[in-house]
Amino acid sequence: MTPIILFPLLWILSFGVLLYFLRPTGTETAIQRHLANLEKDQAVNADSSTILKEERLSPIPWLHDLMKQVPGTLALLLLIKQAGRTWRVSSLVLFSMLAGPVAGLLASFYISITALSACIGIAVGLSPFVYLYFLREARFGSCNDLLPEAVDLMSRALRAGHAVTSVLEMAGRELPEPLASEFRTVYEEHGLGLPLREAILNLVHRVPRDDMRFLATAILLQKETGGNLANILDKTAAVMRERVRMRGQVRIYTAQGRITGWIMCCIPFVLLALISSVNPEYEKILFSDPLGVDMIYAGLIMMVFGILIIRKVIDIKV
Repeated sequence: MTPIILFPLLWILSFGVLLYFLRPTGTETAIQRHLANLEKDQAVNADSSTILKEERLSPIPWLHDLMKQVPGTLALLLLIKQAGRTWRVSSLVLFSMLAGPVAGLLASFYISITALSACIGIAVGLSPFVYLYFLREARFGSCNDLLPEAVDLMSRALRAGHAVTSVLEMAGRELPEPLASEFRTVYEEHGLGLPLREAILNLVHRVPRDDMRFLATAILLQKETGGNLANILDKTAAVMRERVRMRGQVRIYTAQGRITGWIMCCIPFVLLALISSVNPEYEKILFSDPLGVDMIYAGLIMMVFGILIIRKVIDIKV
């Protein structure tokens, strides 16, 4: 037999023997069939059932489904959670939709300018969202102030031999609020089966501040690459304390600008209220004369521009 014919025959024979020994057994075939059926059932029931807790926008099912289709409702839910409140999104939206028109209608009885009454109604309707925004910023500020202490606690616990999960539990138990509740949430999520990386990223999502990102980066980086996490946290705490000191100095240097902005914004409305209480007829010409109306619009526009300029000047990133 010539080598030209012998080589293809040996190749075919070797390939056939390899396929025979590598063929799946009956058990492997049954397992693959069972896994395929499970994947098919999961794809069919993906939209109908889930083990994850669903955040409810409203206790009424049809209203919850309706609000899920409205853009911005999920962002409003996140704002409520970040502000530390347990309000329902549907209740907040309903209150805003009722308070705005009622305030505008009441203002129209005292102010003959329709546009100004509408602005008052819009301001009242948006006041709950502004209130939540200030609550969120105050809560984030408290978290930033407590975070260096939390990092020091975690570093000492790691040096004492505790695991990262035990350190998170200790932080949730020993630290003051509102930071303690955030670490408790991380520990509970991880204890219920969520990977530590996802739990830490959820923490950053709830408290999206640079100091919290530093802590999350340190923990996740050590988990993936190794190293002495206690030393990393010590350096992170030092950076956080320096940032807190710098933010305090910036607030001192910009205090005059912030106070000036608040005074310039509040004085016109305070004087209008005082004059109206003393002599209600005194300012009526300002709202009835066309020149007075134009002056009101010009003053409001200049006030908005002044607020934006002052905010831009004093907004110094640290």
